[in-house]
Amino acid sequence: MSRHLRLGADGEAVAANRYERAGFTVVARNWRCPEGEIDLIVRHGGLLVVCEVKTRSSDRYGGGAAAVGAAKQRRVRQAAVRFLETQPWTAELRFDVAVVRPGPHGFAIEVIEGAF
Repeated sequence: MSRHLRLGADGEAVAANRYERAGFTVVARNWRCPEGEIDLIVRHGGLLVVCEVKTRSSDRYGGGAAAVGAAKQRRVRQAAVRFLETQPWTAELRFDVAVVRPGPHGFAIEVIEGAF
């Protein structure tokens, strides 16, 4: 696996772990459909969260949150609609962005709840 793919997978694992520590259950990781991919879907009670994870080793080309522009948001929303069509969910839906950065002492994570 290439370095950038490994970094992305590590970032998704960090985000999933953060949600689990907060009491969420991971419903799906890297869920794919014709409309796109959802990095992470988690649930806590009546709340379903669709999370776009952005892992960046530096902010040289912009921060992770900046990479989730209008087009990416649209694709994630469309994929979420498709996911909800395949599942018997009746829950509140929230879209988060998790920005993960590797550092000398592990990973740092910032979750922007209700990002879009």
